[in-house]
Amino acid sequence: MNPSFDALLPLIADRSAVLRSALGEAPDLDTRVPGCPDWSLRALAAHVGEVQRFWAAVVSAGPGERPPAQTAVGGIAPRGDLVVWLADSTAHLIAALRTAGPQRECWTWWAASEAPLTAGAVARHQVREAAVHAYDAQATAGRPEAVPTAMAIDSVAEFLTVSYGTSGPWPHRPARVGWHTGEGPRWCLELSPQGAGLRDDDGPRAATVHGTASDLLLALQGRIPLSRLGIEGDRPLVEALLAWPDLN
Repeated sequence: MNPSFDALLPLIADRSAVLRSALGEAPDLDTRVPGCPDWSLRALAAHVGEVQRFWAAVVSAGPGERPPAQTAVGGIAPRGDLVVWLADSTAHLIAALRTAGPQRECWTWWAASEAPLTAGAVARHQVREAAVHAYDAQATAGRPEAVPTAMAIDSVAEFLTVSYGTSGPWPHRPARVGWHTGEGPRWCLELSPQGAGLRDDDGPRAATVHGTASDLLLALQGRIPLSRLGIEGDRPLVEALLAWPDLN
């Protein structure tokens, strides 16, 4: 069962606070981020804050076939003290989500997936965004920590649904890949010329990937190597899946 909307908002706040804490511990904000080597820690923080301000404008705008105009989004670039600005960005997002409520429809980029186009789905996505980038900031500061289990479990499911669900036709032979957490939850991802989607049945899998929920999430997002996971079956298939497309 997915976390409730009321439970998601504190998770966004928590991971955003972890990211800000890591900023304060880093010796240099111009240090490169291991999981996003094109970015400095300063650029990572700016990205998170800009994303949070953008999605605040999206859910506030309500239903639409395209994202809100720049005039509605406003200025989202960092200004003043970076940590204070980032805290304000998070507060702005959470306030917009709380005002909108979970069922309010809005534009999203994942219309091709099975995820709803609602503020509730945005909140769920923003938990994953904050969780992975908090890990990035921790890794840059030299103290990476596992993503909390319940958060990681739902973020794996959200990634499989949204990121793979919007990736278009699977370019290789059809197959099913299982994703099994050490904590219990598991998923089956079906890959076909029609695309990728989660399935509930217990049919055969070409490969099954095992790991903690945190490690599955971080491997899916390219933050840790595949060697940290256990793989049964077709390893090249799993490698091809993680390389398709460039989701990170």
